[in-house]
Amino acid sequence: MSSSFGTLFRVTTFGESHGRAVGCVIDGCPPRLALSEADIQPQLDRRRPGQSGISTPRDEKDRVVILSGVESGLTLGTPVALSIANRDQRPGDYGEMASIPRPSHADFTYQAKYGVRASSGGGRSSARETIGRVAAGAVAEKWLRERFGLEIVAWVSGAGEAAAPEPDADRITRAVVDAHITRCPDPAAASAMEAAIHAAREAKDSIGGVVSCVCRGVPAGWGEPVFGKLEARLAQAMLSLPATKGFEIGSGFAGSRMRGSAHNDPFVGKGGRLGTATNRSGGIQGGISNGEPIVFRIAFKPPATIGQPQRTADFDGNPAVLEAKGRHDPCVVPRAVPIVEAMAALVLADAAMVQLARAAAAG
Repeated sequence: MSSSFGTLFRVTTFGESHGRAVGCVIDGCPPRLALSEADIQPQLDRRRPGQSGISTPRDEKDRVVILSGVESGLTLGTPVALSIANRDQRPGDYGEMASIPRPSHADFTYQAKYGVRASSGGGRSSARETIGRVAAGAVAEKWLRERFGLEIVAWVSGAGEAAAPEPDADRITRAVVDAHITRCPDPAAASAMEAAIHAAREAKDSIGGVVSCVCRGVPAGWGEPVFGKLEARLAQAMLSLPATKGFEIGSGFAGSRMRGSAHNDPFVGKGGRLGTATNRSGGIQGGISNGEPIVFRIAFKPPATIGQPQRTADFDGNPAVLEAKGRHDPCVVPRAVPIVEAMAALVLADAAMVQLARAAAAG
């Protein structure tokens, strides 16, 4: 189903940008996991709008409410339903867009597919749909952390023309990432990114960027070849996010310019286990995790909704000029960081459960 993700740890998101609420239902959450709203809220706070001068001013607190699946602070093994109310709604900002599809947005394609679409805010194509993903990802991440000691950290490595050197993936922390409003851990690059985002906002324009992510502590053996390869599941998860246009893992596209003798990751002993001296594979070989940190990057395009007048056409094909109103991010990557972490957690929780089931079946 188009709004569901996962096999054993399965998540369905619901809600539109300017509807009454957004949220998710988690089917397959393990029982007896200590869970409260306080476990979920921190990631929603990192994703929410209005948190800095470089994000949309839409004022949403995004408070999560657990509707089902938890009793006396423990999950029951039954579906966990999470709801987050939309409170700062302004559907009137989108009146002009009722007859003019926004360039590079999903207004036209949703209308073409369904014959109807949400009249404001992009509906399901809005980034507010990702709230349900972040809430579910927080639950998945807690289970992964407690069961396997797994850590997931994402950060902004590029915004517009500004790029940051890759940090030590073994040491990067969320505290370091969150120290600057751009969520870039390199101070010089963070300042350049902030300036670029402010300049785009002043020009009523937008810029794209890159989010990098590391998943530490993933055991060897996760992933289901050949069509369920772990990097393929990660790519599907990340490219399902709004505004994404590219995914690469390990050496990525740069590896295509190397020779095999330079690209190969030699095996070495690491404290009683077999590991690799380098990690150009990005922690996955043959579609299966190899025990090294999983490192990948996602490219986000510039947000499609901008304040500049744009010559375009209405739904009937007549020439039109659209000057979008409303509250929009000039660059999505700082707020995309917890969303990327959430999708990584959902992929890894599902992969872990599949592997546990395989091991149990083998006796």
